[in-house]
Amino acid sequence: MSRPQIAPVKSSIERLPVVMARTGRSRASIYLDMKKGIFPQCFKVGIRAVGWLSSDIDAWIENRAQAGRAGLQA
Repeated sequence: MSRPQIAPVKSSIERLPVVMARTGRSRASIYLDMKKGIFPQCFKVGIRAVGWLSSDIDAWIENRAQAGRAGLQA
């Protein structure tokens, strides 16, 4: 019996304007929540540039959606 093939998750690097657009959050709230540990951490992609993995942002969005749905059911 063979194992099912699992496709690797493809992730890209997203810069701040894209992250802001996808999450609906401001720059200040993103950095504040990163400091609190409730938003994915960015990483350096250049001397003066940072980015986030799209998979991390996807997971954050999904977690927020699930928490919101659970709150509506309570």
